[in-house]
Amino acid sequence: MSGILEGKRVLISGVLMESSIAFHAAKQAQEQGAEIILTAFPRPTLTERIARKLPKPTKVIELDVTNGEHLGRLADIVGEELGGLDGVVHSIGFAPQDALGGNFLNTPFESVATAMHVSAFSLKSLTMACLPLMQNGGSVVGLTFDASFAWPQYDWMGPAKAALEATSRYLARDLGKQNIRCNLISAGPLGSMAAKSIPGFDELAAVWDNRSPLEWDLKDPEPAGRGVVALLSDWFPKTTGEIIHVDGGLHAIGA
Repeated sequence: MSGILEGKRVLISGVLMESSIAFHAAKQAQEQGAEIILTAFPRPTLTERIARKLPKPTKVIELDVTNGEHLGRLADIVGEELGGLDGVVHSIGFAPQDALGGNFLNTPFESVATAMHVSAFSLKSLTMACLPLMQNGGSVVGLTFDASFAWPQYDWMGPAKAALEATSRYLARDLGKQNIRCNLISAGPLGSMAAKSIPGFDELAAVWDNRSPLEWDLKDPEPAGRGVVALLSDWFPKTTGEIIHVDGGLHAIGA
């Protein structure tokens, strides 16, 4: 029996650790029949080392999503490797330390601008860089952390994720005519590289201990990875501009 991504070609960003959602999305994509390529920044060698743990070998490309030259050459590099693309996974986010950890009121605009550029605008940048390779349509999937609420310690990453969510909706609007879907997975907190960069992350994660209807495991990124793969597949052919929660159901619980 073939997998749900059989014959698909997918670019996946953000594989930094074996505990990252992107790694599990890559692993499951390969297991479901996809041919994948990874992008990495600032340390491609780290991603190459992690990529050896995937079921099949895969190429790693250096890509700084704020660098116009990197974005400009991406389609040529990926096209030479895969011929085209059917899916893109955006798992990219960054905010300077002074934009996190309870410093919201004192964060300078320069740090906010960096967070917005890397974490939100890059969804548009990456998608447009890959667009020439998606001649037959496809699926773009990003990762968010529910921006409907103000979370403890999350500070300017909250507005950055809100911008990411809005960007996804506008991409869905403008790319639908080309049969390209754009959706997001809103995952619960995980002990990833991104989480470790947030001062006071334990306080944020503790919310799930008390309110999540389904037991939430900070050490298990596989459910979120499965969500990414599902949205990459043809099983959601008319779903776009959507945010799918993979958070144990906490988003539905008021108190």
